[in-house]
Amino acid sequence: MDTRDAADLISELAEEKAEHADADRFRNRAALLIAMLAAILAIGGMGGGNATDDMIASNIGASDTWAFFQAKNIRQTAYEIAAEDIDTALLAGDLSAAERQRLEARKAAYVATVARYDSEPDPAAPDDPLRGEGKKQISARAQNFETQFEVASQRDNNFDLAEVCLQLALVLGSVAILALNRPVLVVSGVLGVVGSLLTLNGFLLLVPLPF
Repeated sequence: MDTRDAADLISELAEEKAEHADADRFRNRAALLIAMLAAILAIGGMGGGNATDDMIASNIGASDTWAFFQAKNIRQTAYEIAAEDIDTALLAGDLSAAERQRLEARKAAYVATVARYDSEPDPAAPDDPLRGEGKKQISARAQNFETQFEVASQRDNNFDLAEVCLQLALVLGSVAILALNRPVLVVSGVLGVVGSLLTLNGFLLLVPLPF
């Protein structure tokens, strides 16, 4: 082997070593990306589970509260009918003064009950529209549960989309490691960024999704 051959061999070995080092760096970076995406996916999975629980709780709360509202409304209607019956009775001319006074007192009680059923704030928090036993307060609570359900549903949608993006990113990242393909790793990184932003939005709901 002459000097030129030896130099070529050394050059080839150096290039091969550099290629191996570059491939190792690529694999290490890809593996780090995959680890980060897996961690974000796990956090998003926890957030998605919590959002689902919130949806169920809010839906049950809204259903129960509207049922209470309907029961209150039925009872209020019964008192209104009773008050109208007393009005009819008071039109009769053969009532004694005592009987008329008794019916008027009963009607006043019914009218007061009807008004109380409409709005009955909590004495401990009269300015809180969500506290109290009147139809107005009950309706506000039911609508608040519905709002919470919508918010939880939006968060759940974010986490679902984030999970899809992150899982695709993990698959592509694994393919990039096996094929030593940088463009595939770039696509994996882009999907990972999208999935991470959706995960963050799922927790903070900074930008509601259009569906």
